[in-house]
Amino acid sequence: MATFVLIHGGGGSAWDWHRLVPELTDRGHDVVVPELPIEDRSAGFAEFRDTVVDAIGERSDLVVVGQSYGAFTAPLLADKLPVRLIVLLTPMIPRPGEPPEDWWDNTGYQGTEGLSEEQQFYNGVPAEVVAEAGAHVREQASTEWHEPWPLEAWPDVPTKVLIARDDRFFPADFQRRVAADRLGVVPDEIDGCHAVALSHPRQLADRLTAYLER
Repeated sequence: MATFVLIHGGGGSAWDWHRLVPELTDRGHDVVVPELPIEDRSAGFAEFRDTVVDAIGERSDLVVVGQSYGAFTAPLLADKLPVRLIVLLTPMIPRPGEPPEDWWDNTGYQGTEGLSEEQQFYNGVPAEVVAEAGAHVREQASTEWHEPWPLEAWPDVPTKVLIARDDRFFPADFQRRVAADRLGVVPDEIDGCHAVALSHPRQLADRLTAYLER
């Protein structure tokens, strides 16, 4: 049994994983779904990391999954805990010393024109789930946006990058380029949108658990 630590993205919450959690527990795994202190204006990367560490407690055999902006937090755990695997899901992959606010220009992100928020993030998500999503969005008021990412190098932990083929917010070609540039890897791919844990939870659980067999 592994412990999957699921770290949500910017403006997100534990709810973002609610369709994936039962898929993982049904496969016999433990799941930790922390709420990052994004509404706390004094919280930075250290507080993000410590929130996740506290939520994990004494659990072991950790697979840390950072979705989108959660990829800035996921690698920070490796300095504190024995992490078995890091999975970056539709990620913003950081560089040492890079403030998140600079990531967009540094990666050459172009954005998407003419699409609503629903079309960018939730294409393929069941309508009843999309209808709930707005109630779980939180204000990203925390201070880490302006902080240099604190690691001097990527952790010495096996790392997978998993992108969604139908992601309209971070298109697949963009993510392939950033993964190659920043980590020197070819990402794995899965059907689904940026919020793939909401659009394809079963397939995502299959992919995450398959990583344990390699």
